[in-house]
Amino acid sequence: MTAAQQPGVREVLGPAEISRALIRISHEILERAHGAQRLVLLGIPTRGLPLARRLAATIGDVEQVDPESLVGALDVTMYRDDLHRHPTRAVGATSLPPGGIDDRVVVLVDDVLYSGRTIRAAMDALVDLGRPSAVQLAVLVDRGHRELPIRADYVGKNLPTSRTEKVAVRLTETDGADGVRIEGPAEGGA
Repeated sequence: MTAAQQPGVREVLGPAEISRALIRISHEILERAHGAQRLVLLGIPTRGLPLARRLAATIGDVEQVDPESLVGALDVTMYRDDLHRHPTRAVGATSLPPGGIDDRVVVLVDDVLYSGRTIRAAMDALVDLGRPSAVQLAVLVDRGHRELPIRADYVGKNLPTSRTEKVAVRLTETDGADGVRIEGPAEGGA
């Protein structure tokens, strides 16, 4: 029995849908930024970083720029407001592309937008790294249930969910395969 055939599991995006969503987001980013000259894509580990690399690869193909010159990683562990609940988090690495983020258009990239707290932590981390000209947000999935006034600029798929459900994003780079599924019972469900 595959994961998608398990009770309470619904596959909502496969590899082809993820690829199409990322290509669309890449083009939307380029259009809004008027090219890649001042663009920085900061992936939020774990799955935001491979997504940022995929977006950069597509942008690099369109703009003939080195994708690696666009990508960095932004670890937000020490900026989270739930450290007292989960004190054993491993601190990851933050790396910026050459030229840093000052006066650049920074696009934060993450897999799922839920409460908004991770993105709030990312914006706090950015303050310590420099002063971008603009900060935008790209997510593969927006599942709703915001606790903070944060909205994504670029969304691969809006997935209305209940709070009892979990959105599981799998990427080839971290999990061996691409897919997005909703796990668990919906509110009011059995």
